[in-house]
Amino acid sequence: MSELTVAEATESIYASLRADNADIDTHIAALKAALAREGIKQAVFDPTKLAQNNRSGRKLMQAYFRQRGVSVKFSDQ
Repeated sequence: MSELTVAEATESIYASLRADNADIDTHIAALKAALAREGIKQAVFDPTKLAQNNRSGRKLMQAYFRQRGVSVKFSDQ
């Protein structure tokens, strides 16, 4: 299996979120590895693609990803 790009890993996370967080930890790990390979410090997500597109949902997502070593930013911020 080839290594994912940040964009591909981000799309996998969107798909996982739509599927009730199926395999989310695996996708976060893939995103973390892709960020490191590409030298990017933060993952940027489009809040309109999130299941919980409100402040509390975004903060929960940021906290969950931060616990797994990924800094999250939203494109509207």
